[in-house]
Amino acid sequence: MSSQTPGLTEAFDRVERRALVVAGVFLLATGFGLVLDREQVLRSWLLAFLFWLGLAVGSLGLALLNQLTGGLWGVVPRRLHEAAARTIPLLSVAVLPLVVGAATLYPWAGPEAAADEILRKKAAYLNLPFFAARAVLYFAVWGVIARLLSAWSLRQDEAPTAARAGRLRGLAAIGLVLLSLTTTFAAVDWGMSLAPHWFSTIYGVLFIVAWTLGALSFTIVVMAWLSARPPFDVALAPGVVHDLGKLLLAFTMLWGYVNFSQLLIVWSGNISEETPFYVRRLSGGWQALAVALLVFHFALPFALLLSRPLKRNARALAAVAALMLVMQLVDLFWLIGPDLAGRGLLEPALRVHWLDATAVIGLGGSWLFLLVRQARSRPLLPSHEPALEKLLAGALAGALEGTR
Repeated sequence: MSSQTPGLTEAFDRVERRALVVAGVFLLATGFGLVLDREQVLRSWLLAFLFWLGLAVGSLGLALLNQLTGGLWGVVPRRLHEAAARTIPLLSVAVLPLVVGAATLYPWAGPEAAADEILRKKAAYLNLPFFAARAVLYFAVWGVIARLLSAWSLRQDEAPTAARAGRLRGLAAIGLVLLSLTTTFAAVDWGMSLAPHWFSTIYGVLFIVAWTLGALSFTIVVMAWLSARPPFDVALAPGVVHDLGKLLLAFTMLWGYVNFSQLLIVWSGNISEETPFYVRRLSGGWQALAVALLVFHFALPFALLLSRPLKRNARALAAVAALMLVMQLVDLFWLIGPDLAGRGLLEPALRVHWLDATAVIGLGGSWLFLLVRQARSRPLLPSHEPALEKLLAGALAGALEGTR
């Protein structure tokens, strides 16, 4: 059940080689960009960092959620989620350019902060040493949770006991609380503080929902790719695909709800401290991205995911999930892009730079290479899971019956 088939080994080899080549080429191009426009490289790197970090941390959240609630929807991709969580150390290295270049990205870290009364009042929190210390704390918490989860999950596979299962549930409960808190503060540090005069109490929730939705979309795409190869051709049964599809629909609706809630409150309140967020994002070309998000991130996926046959078809569901994954990147760009593009401008114009693509693809290639390496280091499916073993045994019995 857990061994890699020759076909899957070859597929992993191809992905590793291609990811490594892509990472090398595009990271080299991004490095060349330092000579041309150092400030733009940092902007693009922040976009890439937050996108790929979201997949890793979101996968950790999904793994913890499944340990707490159960269900085949999380058992089948469990090893993928744990492998993605173990890539967090790579991303802890990727945050270093943002800390070093904080004065370029964040107004509170630049020389103009000394002349800004509001920023002086926030200086106890928004200062570079504390900013760097918090980044270390976030990655330490995520890394420890990911390491404990992977280690305890593997021990439970090797020698399952009720005590170990209880410890995993306890870790999941505490881990989800810590994950929610650290993600909220990280979102404020790396995203909201780009515009330090503006604030929103729901900003952290936007990131929690978006990162979980992105990780779930990525999971569905990878599971569909694996569905033609043993043992996932059996493990990824229509019922499991259906559960993943229902979860994708639920988080799509939640994404729409939290974003609309913030818009409704800010719009109806019409307070000068809050409205600049939407003034920036509904003008200067950014409104086109807003319409695209409304249509392709919510309306179209919502309509498609209402279909039960689509949610039971791995490839059809993966097509919707791939669209959601792309729109997650667009959503992140819309969320932080105006503050990066127009520091000090009320209505910055939309501008997509070629370094945005090289940074996202380059860091993504590195992340995917490490993800495959981590996934290959463990069994592909967990052991001693009664529901999964029943599913596999039933499929085997059906195959044997069909040969008679």
